[in-house]
Amino acid sequence: MPVFIEIKNLNVDFDGLKALKNLNLSVNEGEIVGVLGKSGSGKTILMHVLRGTETYENISGEVIYHLARCKKCGFIERPSMANQKCLVCGEILETFEADFIKLSLYDPIRKDITKRIAIMLQRSFALYGDERVIINVINSLHEIGYQGQNSVKKAVELLEEVNLGHRMMHVARELSGGEKQRVVLARQLVRNPLLLLADEPTGTLDPMTAKLVHNAIIKAVRNYNMSMIFTSHWPEVIENLADKAILLENGEIVQEGNSVEVSAVFMKSICMVKQETNTMIGEPIIRIKNLSKRYISVDRGVVRAVDKISFDVKEGEIFGLVGVSGAGKTTTSKILMGILPPTSGEVEVRVGDEWVDMTQLGVKNKGRATKYMGFLHQEYGLYTQSSVVDNLTESISLDLPFELGVKKALITLKAAGFEEEKAKAILPKMTDETSEGERHRIALAQVLIKEPRIVIMDEPTGTMDPITKMSVATSILKAREEIGETFVIVSHDMDFINEICDRVALMREGKIVDIGKPKNVLSHLTEEEWIKAAEEL
Repeated sequence: MPVFIEIKNLNVDFDGLKALKNLNLSVNEGEIVGVLGKSGSGKTILMHVLRGTETYENISGEVIYHLARCKKCGFIERPSMANQKCLVCGEILETFEADFIKLSLYDPIRKDITKRIAIMLQRSFALYGDERVIINVINSLHEIGYQGQNSVKKAVELLEEVNLGHRMMHVARELSGGEKQRVVLARQLVRNPLLLLADEPTGTLDPMTAKLVHNAIIKAVRNYNMSMIFTSHWPEVIENLADKAILLENGEIVQEGNSVEVSAVFMKSICMVKQETNTMIGEPIIRIKNLSKRYISVDRGVVRAVDKISFDVKEGEIFGLVGVSGAGKTTTSKILMGILPPTSGEVEVRVGDEWVDMTQLGVKNKGRATKYMGFLHQEYGLYTQSSVVDNLTESISLDLPFELGVKKALITLKAAGFEEEKAKAILPKMTDETSEGERHRIALAQVLIKEPRIVIMDEPTGTMDPITKMSVATSILKAREEIGETFVIVSHDMDFINEICDRVALMREGKIVDIGKPKNVLSHLTEEEWIKAAEEL
């Protein structure tokens, strides 16, 4: 197949930091190219340059689209259509080249090309939330001139193509994430696109839902004879979907070729997380003895959510509470944080050399300890309309002079796993301009900036991909190493717990059935528990 896109020596510079460096890549007509890379490697910038709807002050090189174009009406087609008749006016299409680096953003030719480029983003669904699914697609058809019954018929066809005909009368905001992405795809297919740019379109979806979206995307790519460039944190997705792949690292292509081989190189670079450090595990900082929490349920009678458990957590330790849903681990963590009162038992936290009874209310009792404890929920909430530095200072009411606040934010970001240059670059960014892995580290920094001694994390990995999990693991280890934090991690992600924790307590039906080194404890999980934990992930 002929070459469709040619990228030559592409450089993009932001305030002295090179986001893309001497990038060279060619994409053939109908080819699917996968882009792998860690957070901040330049994947999203590359996608935006190819999209061609933004200008960059410091950009050089060439981004050439090889096309067939009608001189008479301006209709654009894929390069293999050269010397064929124009579908609009019947004239002969001619070979044509357009360089997005040289063409003005307002050039009519550039606009004609961008109209034929479809885009799917990780979180930006861009739907009319209160409208029905079919109306969302009809609105897109109206934008390109479809009217009346023609638009209704075409909208139904497009929804059938993405296997969403059975949801066409649903209100868009009530769809699942995977269903929303398929509506986005249907709206993009309205353009009769030559190219689909998909930037982490399934990064936040569970594997089963992601598979449905991937199937819909590939079906559309084949039916419309599109080329596709997509980014993903899931190496197996790159292997299954891409004809070839590239690996980006700090804005440079470090590997290109067979998708399986590129994926293997990528995984090799992230497989080792836990590094030997000089972190010293100290004396106990949390003591729990005969702790119980009972509920009265109309259906089930007395529910023993936590049933006479005892354990301690040492200062500087990364301690895991594991078990399937309903085992009692989240209830235990909430009691530890002082969010829930226990029914009976002892919960103590050491502040300095004094032990504080967490069952006693008041600023001189429980309140003395909770101000030194941080809680990071699975569904953390950053202020999306604020910059990173605001999230870390003003947005959490940290009363510091601005210069000191910035300094403190930089120190905390480094403790959360950012390199110094990356931390400086990310401070002025809006949080929705950052990757998922970066946002998780920012959320951890938001907890760490309050200088807690103990951080409790509830299901920190959720349905994360391997790279984001790796960044979370790295940030936890970094915070422990840099500032001596103690972590209690509540999770049913057994692999993550095994990788990062010093000790683990396995809970089952409200009781602790085993406690010790992760490998030893996890070996006592039943086959049913392993299966259930995998399903919950």
